[in-house]
Amino acid sequence: MKKIEAIIRPERFEKVKEELERKGFVSMTVTEVRGRGEQKGITLQFRGRAIEVDLLHKIKIEIVAKDEDVEEIVETIINAARTGKYGDGKIFVIPVERVIRIRTGEENDLALKTQ
Repeated sequence: MKKIEAIIRPERFEKVKEELERKGFVSMTVTEVRGRGEQKGITLQFRGRAIEVDLLHKIKIEIVAKDEDVEEIVETIINAARTGKYGDGKIFVIPVERVIRIRTGEENDLALKTQ
């Protein structure tokens, strides 16, 4: 099992969610986050003054998936989130040792299965 963490542009979230759902991947945790990467923020004009914004709003999507589903999920996120510009985000794939469904006590693959 793997945990997929994707940090993406907020305006691309609905498209990513729709594409994942279309392919049967509906379970996810979504968090509004702020961060920066190589671009180190942006400069905005507000009332005639330049304002430096170095922590940009992003969306973090977390999905725990079976090993055989990871590549399809990653490719789906890439294709739906990519604009080709700085700030498109990153995807991290992390090993998961154990998953337990609290309600039933089911573990691992059984805990990932949607009812």
